Amino acid sequence: MLRVEGLEAGYGRTRVLRGVSFHVPERGLVALLGGNGTGKSTVLKAVAGLLRPTAGTITLAGGRIDGMAAERLPGRGLVLVPQGKEVFAAMSVEENLLMGAFHRRGARGALAADLDAAYTRFPRLNERRRLAAGMLSGGERQMLAIARALMARPRLLLLDEPSAALAPKLVDEIADAILALRNEAGLTLLLVEQNVGMALDLADHIHVLRDGRIAFERAVADGVAIDELREYYLGGKIA
Repeated sequence: MLRVEGLEAGYGRTRVLRGVSFHVPERGLVALLGGNGTGKSTVLKAVAGLLRPTAGTITLAGGRIDGMAAERLPGRGLVLVPQGKEVFAAMSVEENLLMGAFHRRGARGALAADLDAAYTRFPRLNERRRLAAGMLSGGERQMLAIARALMARPRLLLLDEPSAALAPKLVDEIADAILALRNEAGLTLLLVEQNVGMALDLADHIHVLRDGRIAFERAVADGVAIDELREYYLGGKIA
């Protein structure tokens, strides 16, 4: 589904990514791990069209998308849920959801069905559908951000630290929702996380970023020891 080869990108003169390569198979769930400043969110920004790569290629379902404008990518089936539980605070929950389907605004009947599906998946949003999104709790805002992305009917969903700053119970709820998106909805997912335990519970494959490079990668089914991951995080090893 998604293939990244030799990706390099940065901000101004600051080079952040240094030849990052990985792939996400169709209906797979791949996690990018690493400490602060290692380039995880930069990868997502480059894939989502928010940052132009300086080298390398990004292909989605066999077609090149590197350098493509961000607003064109939802139409290609790629949607980003950014870090920070970003919502339109002054708009209602339902208005936020409809913004997720902006590029599909002519399909009224389909939008009504998708709204129903969003409320079924996240019942708490249904209870608050007329409430301003800024009044939601952190966990509810994260649910809304994910549900809004689903309104675009993505094939590939990018999730940037969805568990950040959430209570453990809410982390479990978000993790269950993410797993259902792959197992029940058949989505392909690329997950950036600092919560290693959550990532190992969800992902089929993990990659650890350090200093803008892939320092470690492994299929979760092959076994991943937390102590081994710690060495890569702290710089004791590099693949």
